[in-house]
Amino acid sequence: MFVFGSGVLIGTRTDVADATPINFGLLQDITIDETATTKSLMGQYQRPIAIARGGIKSTGKAKVARISGLAFANLFYGVPLTPGQIATSFAEAGVIPATPYEVTVANSATFVDDGGVTYAANGLPLALVGASPAVGQYSMAAGVYTFAAADTGKAVLITYTYSIPGSGQKFVVSNELLGVTPTFKAKFYTSFQGNPVSLQINNCVSNKFGFATKLEDFTLPEFDFEFFADAANNVMTWSFGEAS
Repeated sequence: MFVFGSGVLIGTRTDVADATPINFGLLQDITIDETATTKSLMGQYQRPIAIARGGIKSTGKAKVARISGLAFANLFYGVPLTPGQIATSFAEAGVIPATPYEVTVANSATFVDDGGVTYAANGLPLALVGASPAVGQYSMAAGVYTFAAADTGKAVLITYTYSIPGSGQKFVVSNELLGVTPTFKAKFYTSFQGNPVSLQINNCVSNKFGFATKLEDFTLPEFDFEFFADAANNVMTWSFGEAS
């Protein structure tokens, strides 16, 4: 039989009750590696007379194309999602008015944090100060930006973050104690010409999560994981649609 394409990968937490199975999301590729240590017994000849296998390190690597907060939160961090999101308003346009020389951003009611101000005409950044800004400076409080009188009439671009309580999801990553380890089981499936291949891995721990962006390309998050035996001392099950 032959295998073609990336297949499907689903993870389900095993350290919490009634966990929801999570599709890793548009799987691009997956690699399963089984690496054993070996010990050779040598005599007077050039090659060993016996080789014994010791420990086996079982690892996997999956690259996905769909951004899934549920997968990130559960399978690597082991934390719950909460409703709402922190959004970014990038380069929101404003014009500094005459006294009181203030610009109130559109989302001031749910303002979270400042992201900087630049002049629209030349892109030069203004400097944040605590109060009484001079030319090229600004102060900020709760989404209200105050500028110098000498900057009246100038166009500015303001970047900031704000919350949207009724949209999206988010999770907070805290500094957990050593030993806190989310575990999950993984199910892989693919099929070609009517012959399926499936793999269930009973206990996995993700030891690396990568999120890299690139100009003129899609972001492909990566999950690296190791796997080990469950309580019944079983590690995984391979299944094939074609009989040998």
